[in-house]
Amino acid sequence: MQAPESLDQLRALGRMVWLGPARGWVAEPEEVMGALSHDGFQEVKYETARLPRRPPTGGVWQGLNPRTGAVASAIWVARAQSERPLMFIDIDGT
Repeated sequence: MQAPESLDQLRALGRMVWLGPARGWVAEPEEVMGALSHDGFQEVKYETARLPRRPPTGGVWQGLNPRTGAVASAIWVARAQSERPLMFIDIDGT
């Protein structure tokens, strides 16, 4: 499946950058979830992992596009405080 248009826009704007050694994307989770939602994916699951009174250390988002039946999953892991999270994005098994 081809990447949704809004994810391509994030990549073109430098808001989502491929990190080859980690085989994942450096991006803000909210921007990726917003792009997927904009392209028709409706949130099915959203969870964050956190320690009490601390920012989230990671999370997962899953969405379903009811028009196409495609499923999107985004998992992210926090990195150093000054860096954007590392994200792993899978759309319909691709």
